[in-house]
Amino acid sequence: MSWVIRLLRKSGILLLSRTRNFASGTDGEIKITQILKEKFPLASSVKVVDISGGCGAMYEIHIESEEFKEKKIVQQHQMINQALENEIKDMHGLRIFTSVPKR
Repeated sequence: MSWVIRLLRKSGILLLSRTRNFASGTDGEIKITQILKEKFPLASSVKVVDISGGCGAMYEIHIESEEFKEKKIVQQHQMINQALENEIKDMHGLRIFTSVPKR
C-alpha cells in the first residue's frame, strides 16, 4: 500500500494528512462500486474509497444519480443502505455523500 503525505494549511496551522494513492482499487472498493452501479443504473458518478487503510472496515461513498431527484437526503442514504444491506454487516462504518447531477 502506498501513502502520500500532504501538508494542509488551515487557519495558519500546519497539519499533516495521509491519503492513499489509488492506482488500483481494493477488492472491497471494486465490489461495492459494482453493486452501486447495478442498483443505480442512472448514476453518472460512483466513487468508493476504503478509508480503513485497506482492511474493508470503513468506506466512503460518493454517488451522483438521477434516482435521488426529489428525494430527501435521509431517503437517498436509505437507498444506499438498502443496496449495500449484506455488505454493511461486515463494516465498522460508512460515510455516504449523495447528489443529483446538475444540468
